[in-house]
Formats: sequence, structure tokens, C-alpha cells
Amino acid sequence: MIDTAPETMNFEEAVMPHLDAAYNLARWLTRNEHDAQDMVQEAYLRALRFFGGFHGTDARAWLLTIVRNTCYTWLKRKQGPEFACDFEEAVMTKESDELDPESSHELKVQSQLINEAIEKLPVEFREVVILRELEELSYKEIAAITGIPIGTVMSRLSRARKRLLVYLRGATRVDLRGTNVVQVPASGNNRVA
Repeated sequence: MIDTAPETMNFEEAVMPHLDAAYNLARWLTRNEHDAQDMVQEAYLRALRFFGGFHGTDARAWLLTIVRNTCYTWLKRKQGPEFACDFEEAVMTKESDELDPESSHELKVQSQLINEAIEKLPVEFREVVILRELEELSYKEIAAITGIPIGTVMSRLSRARKRLLVYLRGATRVDLRGTNVVQVPASGNNRVA
């Protein structure tokens, strides 16, 4: 039975407003709506269990760290050595009632292209893009959530954006080490690092 003491009420006030952000991150990492729901539920149970030890001021970053770690643990268990593979997710777009059918179709096509580009990113790039661009977290918050230095956050985000740009431009080939993105035009071999 869940305790309704003031500590639990503080938990609800501090953590429950971030349910959508938690689900969004879990959905992108797990690639599945039902798995994401399970991961968020598990993360919230962990957060509730350890809320007494939370003395920070940023419950959102604290919760997203728990969600991230819960998802990574699940992914490692599920996929084993193949954990470093790409993950996918579809971003739902809200269409305005004022959009005509042609504009609506263009928006859907653009959204699909962006989703496909994000799906191609390695998980370490994908997570910083999701946390920065969709969850609008600061570099400092992303660093706290992922446990990596701010410089690494900035580097991964920059590299992820370059990969997205190259993919969206239409012709991509990623070298086997995953360090350089090479654009292969019909006439030559221009490199985009």
C-alpha cells in the first residue's frame, strides 16, 4: 500500500508533472509504446522508493536520469551485445486545423524524414538530441542525466546534428568507425566531418 504521508505528496508534486517527458524519453529509447510505459512505471517506482534521498532542486533531471538508466538496463538485458545498434521512434506532429491537405501532407512527409534521420543515429547521439531538442534541457541538465561531461554533450549533439543534416540532404554513408559522416555526391567525394 502506498503511503499518503507528506513525503508522498511532495513526490507527486515534484515528479508527476514530468510524466510526459519521462514517457517521451522512454519511447525513443525502447522503440515501443508498451515497453516505454513499462519503463516509465518501473522508473517511477524506483523514484518513489528513493525519493527520501533526493535533496536536489531539479526533479525533472533526477527523474529522467532514472528513466534513462531503467531503459538502458532493460535494453542491455534485451539486446545484449547488440545494444549499440540504432533505435527508432516516430515523433507525433500536431497539425493545425487551418492546414490545407497539401500543407498537411508536406508536414507529414517532413516529419517522417526527420524521424527516419533520428532513427539512424546511434543511441548516444539520439539521447542527447531527444533531451536537447524535444525535452529542451540545458547542456548542464543533459550532462547530469547522462553522467557525461558538458563538453561531451556538446560534441555528441554537434555530431548528431551533422549526421542528421547529411541524412536529410539525401546521400549518406557513415564510415565503419562511426566517427565521420561522408556525403557521396554523384560527381565526387566531398567529406563532411
